[in-house]
Amino acid sequence: MSHVLEKPIDVETDERTDIERRYDELGERWPDRKVEIIDGRIVVREVPTTDHADVIFGLLLQLMPYVAKRGWKIWQDVALFLGPQVDRYRPDLLAVPQDPPKWGDDHVFGNATHLVVEVVSKSSVRDDHEVKPRTCARGGVPLYLVVDTFAGKARLLSHPGKDGYVHEVDVKLGEPLDLPAPWDLTLDTGRLTA
Repeated sequence: MSHVLEKPIDVETDERTDIERRYDELGERWPDRKVEIIDGRIVVREVPTTDHADVIFGLLLQLMPYVAKRGWKIWQDVALFLGPQVDRYRPDLLAVPQDPPKWGDDHVFGNATHLVVEVVSKSSVRDDHEVKPRTCARGGVPLYLVVDTFAGKARLLSHPGKDGYVHEVDVKLGEPLDLPAPWDLTLDTGRLTA
């Protein structure tokens, strides 16, 4: 279950400061929940389920050897800075270089990531599949992976552009999924089911 606090945003006024202030306050009030700004809405989500954690674990097992060999890092629950808009996403996983540029203490620049991963929960379907990919593409996130166990598929978006991602690959869970350069890695999506 998620909670959405909606208030129209007018970026020409100090409303941006207000929503960022409320975002910070809610993050402090609910440190055990995932607090994000998505499409101008503050969204507070429940702690992920064990099924959700199992999907992430299956992905980590496959990514970690490659990431360790490259000297990269995998972060969880770190916000993306995608540009001047107010959205602040906290993806399930981020793969980043050894010392990525950051905006503040806990926001990494989207165009400095190697991979952003969202595992869909019942309350995040639209945000993970529609809203976040548009903004991540505009912010220069090179690869955006959505693992959707409810739909039984994995979806990889690449080649970010101003209007979204140019390239998309959908596979059924259980089929291989190739991560392009700089990865050159094939994921076994059968290991991403809960």
